[in-house]
Amino acid sequence: MSDDTLAQLRERLASLNPLQLELVDESHLHAGHAGARDGGGHYRITLVAEIFRGRNTLSRHRLVYDAVGNLMQGPVHALAIRALTPEEA
Repeated sequence: MSDDTLAQLRERLASLNPLQLELVDESHLHAGHAGARDGGGHYRITLVAEIFRGRNTLSRHRLVYDAVGNLMQGPVHALAIRALTPEEA
């Protein structure tokens, strides 16, 4: 399940034209917490892209969530997002 979800995340985040993309499945760290009893669906994303230039953190995160779309209602329970411009990376 995790490998498929990582592939889907990578595919959807490609729409942001990342210069660098790191995806880490951290689900095992969250097993048993409310909303994710089996620990599934927790991911850490580091994304470097020009599209973040001139945008604040909230705007950057909205772009990421928009790209991820309906995966948030399915296999993705939570995202830890680090969204950077090339200069910030």
